[in-house]
Amino acid sequence: MSESAAAPSRALLLMELRAIPELFGFTLSWPTLATISPRGEGQPVMVLPGLVTSDRATAPLRSLLSTLGYPTKGWDLGRNYGPLPGVEDGMKARLAALAEAHGRKVSLIGWSLGGIYARQLAKMMPDHVRQVITLGSPFNGDPRATNAWRVYQFTSGHKVDDRDAHMGGAISAPPPVPTTAIYSRTDGVCNWRSCIEAASDIAENIEVKSSHCGLGHDPAAAYAMADRLAQKEGEWSPFDRGGLRAFVYPKPASA
Repeated sequence: MSESAAAPSRALLLMELRAIPELFGFTLSWPTLATISPRGEGQPVMVLPGLVTSDRATAPLRSLLSTLGYPTKGWDLGRNYGPLPGVEDGMKARLAALAEAHGRKVSLIGWSLGGIYARQLAKMMPDHVRQVITLGSPFNGDPRATNAWRVYQFTSGHKVDDRDAHMGGAISAPPPVPTTAIYSRTDGVCNWRSCIEAASDIAENIEVKSSHCGLGHDPAAAYAMADRLAQKEGEWSPFDRGGLRAFVYPKPASA
């Protein structure tokens, strides 16, 4: 089996336990993040949770983004068990309502499976989406290159081989809006190679050092998200790794 098709090792999966101290680290870094993170135009943001998690998992991140001036909402659909009946329509209605309420396009942030949803929503409703940011989302390569594919099949009732049949077609196809894929080479749930996008004029990858379960509250990931959100609409450009940032953000891999 090739490296791109293999799920992360058992050692990396066990290292996912570090997500707990990573959350404490995020809490300690909160005052600094709230001070140094770039601030933008205050567009609405919707954050989509990962498999078998809910809006509770994204609450720390949403709270920080709200502090930075972004009206930030969860998906408000309970626990994410996959594309069950009503999930697609619920997300589309939530996105349309946010865009209408604020009179602006919505930035979508999705963690793991939530990032796949975000990409698909942008393909189906591009007029409502400003940009997409994914956190460890396995949208490329072998759908079994994760340690969660069996859980997905059990909770959703769908085969991973049929994932392109739901919500907007082939999930590996890039969205028609600016897209940032944040990933970690030490991800213990998803093969990091499946979480990166082919770089283009509107697509990029940002590497951080985090567990999969800690990506939503990793300080480096949070700062990168704030930086991406701070760009003016229509003036997207790749993340700047110059200066001291080079010590935190390695040169990203290419798909």
